[in-house]
Amino acid sequence: MTKILMVCLGNICRSPLAEGILKSKVFGFKTTIDSAGTGDYHTGTKPDIRSINIAKINNIDITDQSARQFVIEDFDKFDLIYAMDNSNYENIVRLARNENDKSKVKLILNEVFPGENLDVPDPYTGGSFGFKNVYMMLDEACEVIAKKINQNG
Repeated sequence: MTKILMVCLGNICRSPLAEGILKSKVFGFKTTIDSAGTGDYHTGTKPDIRSINIAKINNIDITDQSARQFVIEDFDKFDLIYAMDNSNYENIVRLARNENDKSKVKLILNEVFPGENLDVPDPYTGGSFGFKNVYMMLDEACEVIAKKINQNG
């Protein structure tokens, strides 16, 4: 079984979308996908309504998700940890206990643009198209991830 964690800052916009998108692309029961935030600002909160709406437009339901904070034990529970941006990546790696933990952490857009270390932008700064643009980026990255998982599963 492959266990994947999507991580952004607050776990109410980018990472819930990434979780929902990837779940919609992976077939079979051999994959677990979850999301978390590096901060504890929104613990217990549902995804932002704009994330819910852009997901819904694309036939993905993320309304049952609830924000939680990334914890050190996530290194034990998950095989891959995808950070939405370099800041999240650095925050996660800082918590790593060893090289094995660090090796699990990846920037999600490196799946599409290897080695370019690009950030999924904060959708709140993108005006009326912010959430749509973030959705499109995550969809492209999740397509690549899903192909790898589905190929192996």
